[in-house]
Amino acid sequence: MIPREFFVTSGKAVSSVSALNAFDRALTNAGIAQCNLVQVSSILPPECREVALRAMPAGSITHTVMARIDGSEGMTISAGVAWAWEKGRRYGLVVEAQGQMDHKSLKATLEWKLKEMAETRKIELSDINHRTDLLTVPLRNYGCVVAALVYLL
Repeated sequence: MIPREFFVTSGKAVSSVSALNAFDRALTNAGIAQCNLVQVSSILPPECREVALRAMPAGSITHTVMARIDGSEGMTISAGVAWAWEKGRRYGLVVEAQGQMDHKSLKATLEWKLKEMAETRKIELSDINHRTDLLTVPLRNYGCVVAALVYLL
């Protein structure tokens, strides 16, 4: 089972009811709430190509590299994924990060992680791509931010 395509998405949301409801809303805003998400590690197969967000059948078992952070009132939270191809395009790497940080710090963290993975593998990476999202959680609410690279078979 080798993915042939992938898309990248993100979503953020709040709920006055619970963190779980904020997470569900964030997944809805990312377009992947109807999927059964299975988190996987971080390798893009050589022939895998990026496509636009796709509607997935309800209940699909869906493999994803996903960052998620939950927060409470007053917190600023962010999540992101980054991906890059090995220069010869033998394969690509994907990383995720989340925390209480701004976009700039999140992107720096993602790049730092990718560069270490490349160094471990003794490969050179081409351009690094990012998808990040940020949310300041309003008073009396829970918040959630997700970012995901979703594999398609």
